[in-house]
Amino acid sequence: MRLFMLSKIPGIFLVFLLFNNAYAQKSSLAGTVVGNDNKPLENAPVMVLRAKDSIMVTYTRTNSEGKFSFKNLSDTARFILFFSYPQYVGFTYKIDMKDAKNGAADVGIITMPLKAILLQEVLVKSQVSAIKIKGDTTEYDADSFKVQPHAAVEELLKQLPGLQVDQQGNITAQGKRVKKVLVDGEEFFSDDPTLVTRNLRADMIDKVQVYDKKSDAAAFTGIEDGVKDKTINLKIKEDKNHGLFGKADAGAGPEHYNGKGMLNLFKGKRKASVF
Repeated sequence: MRLFMLSKIPGIFLVFLLFNNAYAQKSSLAGTVVGNDNKPLENAPVMVLRAKDSIMVTYTRTNSEGKFSFKNLSDTARFILFFSYPQYVGFTYKIDMKDAKNGAADVGIITMPLKAILLQEVLVKSQVSAIKIKGDTTEYDADSFKVQPHAAVEELLKQLPGLQVDQQGNITAQGKRVKKVLVDGEEFFSDDPTLVTRNLRADMIDKVQVYDKKSDAAAFTGIEDGVKDKTINLKIKEDKNHGLFGKADAGAGPEHYNGKGMLNLFKGKRKASVF
């Protein structure tokens, strides 16, 4: 009798183990992977990771229709699905199998973003934060555009979207020739824009504002004449608005010496320059 009971225990234990295992792992999981163009991504790797420790549970690849499926997943666990594909950004999706209906969970369509498109969006977003539109004025944040140390304002303007500077220093903004470059809203001793753009340092500039300014005649008489001059206004940084700043160039030859420079004095609204 005892021998009979002992011989039955392994079989009973095996039946219990199989029943328990089938009860604990009974859920399935499925979904579809597509690209930005909504076309299925074939052979895309899909990994199931345990949410609590990121250990991989199982792994598969999508079929020709971009579909994937898993079976025998724990119906009480939380998982992280990890998707990857060449030239696409790695994508993760969290899922709690307790939410599965009738033992089946479907994550639907997973759209993976292209790396190139994502990078472009990041650049656009960062550029948007560096450029603001205020009424008819386009304002650039100077520090958002990198130039060489001690570079002139002209080099900064070359970096700004919508502006072009030719070899003679002529500036075109939004397709129109820039007639004046102001400093804190005032003319800088001359109507020649290059006097400012080639002699002020870029690291002094806080904002670059581009707008259409009324003609001098309209500003003087108060009568609108329909003439607008494309104008750039350079706003000086607060900590650069007090002190001496300058730029100098020198050259020498066998029988001659050339030197030129400009020294600027800023003290609030008072400005002076020595050439």
